[in-house]
Amino acid sequence: MTTKLEIFINCGHLINYMFIEKRKSGKNIKYYLVYSYRDNEKTKKIRKYLGENLTESSIKNKKIKAEETIKKEIQKISTRVFDFFLKPSEIKKLNKLNNKIKIVHLNTKEWKKFEKDFVYNTNAIEGSRVLKEEVLQILNKSKVKNAEEKETKNVAKAIEYIHNNKNKEEFDLKLIKKLHNICFKGTKSFAGKFRVVEVVIKDPENKIIHKGVPAKEVEIYLKEMIDWYKKNKNKFKPLILAGIIHNQFENIHPFRDGNGRIGRLLLNFILLKSSYPPINILLEDRGEYYYVLQKYSNDDEIELTIKFLIEQYKKTLK
Repeated sequence: MTTKLEIFINCGHLINYMFIEKRKSGKNIKYYLVYSYRDNEKTKKIRKYLGENLTESSIKNKKIKAEETIKKEIQKISTRVFDFFLKPSEIKKLNKLNNKIKIVHLNTKEWKKFEKDFVYNTNAIEGSRVLKEEVLQILNKSKVKNAEEKETKNVAKAIEYIHNNKNKEEFDLKLIKKLHNICFKGTKSFAGKFRVVEVVIKDPENKIIHKGVPAKEVEIYLKEMIDWYKKNKNKFKPLILAGIIHNQFENIHPFRDGNGRIGRLLLNFILLKSSYPPINILLEDRGEYYYVLQKYSNDDEIELTIKFLIEQYKKTLK
């Protein structure tokens, strides 16, 4: 006889529920803690024996130790992605999406066009009023007249930097701060410095839709992200890896301002480092872009991001 007494834990994609199972054995009742999950459309269970003819107090005490044992076994059959877990079948499914993109190499002329389009779109997403047709003119100027023009030239330097140094630079704190400094040197006093204040993101109705991690924990979260990248970069295909890191970076929000632009640069750094073509996220798709970021932040949903990036890839290469 199985009795489901309670659902008490949730760790993201992997876990369905844990429950107490009771089994009659003659005149006695045996108790088990059971973790039930689905893998490849099949229900699987991890079962730990608690004891026989237990009181409620005994069940509660024994359950604590059994939980820890089960959690260790969960980690062996899954991959932790910051705040959630992915089963091998889920990683396989995500990696399969990577096959939907065409791997091409941009020639010098194509790269220059990508660079100009990237600079326009990545700045416009953040509210820049520089028009698309003005970008090339600004990039060719020897002197700029305002902060928006300065950041236009700076972002061009940043995308060119990762293009030229993809094989020399490592993905680390130094690179993250360097890219921020390149982008905002001369326009923001905190260029290249992690924030020491709290930040929130609000929607048009002034509702808070996301809070960055506490300022005092920014470097802790970033180091965890970098360590995760090093440990898992061979487990995920480049597009999946780049998408996860991009989303986690935006979730952390380590700078007072400029997080979106740096996140999109890091996305492309990881792709270029893997000999993949870069992605230009378009201004016209900003609403969908924000939506998939929110789904990741609120629901640990990464597949929507990957599908969105695939569409942006197709538009970029077109």
